[in-house]
Amino acid sequence: MQLPPKVTDRAFDRLAEIGAADQGQALRIAVEGGGCSGFQYEIALDTPKSDDLVLEGKGQKVVVDEISLPFLENAVIDFTEELIGARFTIENPNATSSCGCGTSFSM
Repeated sequence: MQLPPKVTDRAFDRLAEIGAADQGQALRIAVEGGGCSGFQYEIALDTPKSDDLVLEGKGQKVVVDEISLPFLENAVIDFTEELIGARFTIENPNATSSCGCGTSFSM
């Protein structure tokens, strides 16, 4: 059984702050080939599509396409704020290694 990714309250709160749902947008999390470790995350605001997995909370949506879903099984999508900046992050238990920037990983 494949477990979908989880989204933290902080991530949903940030989407609400930027007014994603008000604009008809959702946070899209996708996995693509490339990056310095083999795969990379694509994180962007986008319009949900009919075949997306939709994760909802606090009136906001995070979507994952069906091709990316196996790579994100049981991952945690979060939002962090640090001195060097703020960003959406993905804690992926399927990744065997990742690069320093956190957007590239291998399995």
